[in-house]
Amino acid sequence: MKMTNLVLIFSITLCLTFSAESGLTAQTDDYKIGIGDILEVRILRPETTTDRTTVSPSGQISVAYIGTVHVKDKTLTQIQKEIQWRLASGYLKYPVVVVALIESHSLNYTVSGEVIRPGTFQLQEKTTVLKAIAMAGGFTRFGSKSRVKVLRPYPDKPGYESIKINLHKAINGDSKEDILIKSGDIIVVSEGFF
Repeated sequence: MKMTNLVLIFSITLCLTFSAESGLTAQTDDYKIGIGDILEVRILRPETTTDRTTVSPSGQISVAYIGTVHVKDKTLTQIQKEIQWRLASGYLKYPVVVVALIESHSLNYTVSGEVIRPGTFQLQEKTTVLKAIAMAGGFTRFGSKSRVKVLRPYPDKPGYESIKINLHKAINGDSKEDILIKSGDIIVVSEGFF
């Protein structure tokens, strides 16, 4: 096996170990880095350097020895490979790089309407509509549990898909009514009829 293959296997193993230590569950190969996310870049060979950096509005981070690297919409593995390749292309001999997501700020949702604290919230893993409304302080006294909708952005065109939710049914045990939230969703709680 070539030395470069051994270094790559070693660095990917380190990356997975380091990711598990950080405690973030969003660290999967399909997570795409977004603006505002905080990354930690460790260069382990030939000497150890560690930098924490925030993804800029232009989608870039700054890395020792090589300057700016475009990371928006890339996975951690893609970023790690690019940094390692650029370092090996004239800066360091056999570099080992580990990239980890420290905080995700690009994944969020909005709750509006008849809730105590309307606003934008950071998306946690397995957040449902009911959990999202609880994060917004719950319903106001005028909020209707049966008149909730989720506006979900279309992935390929402007506009939103409107999903009607009856949380009154969810509270009574119908889990189909309490769907998982996705990044960019807007939850609208309407006023009830009295």
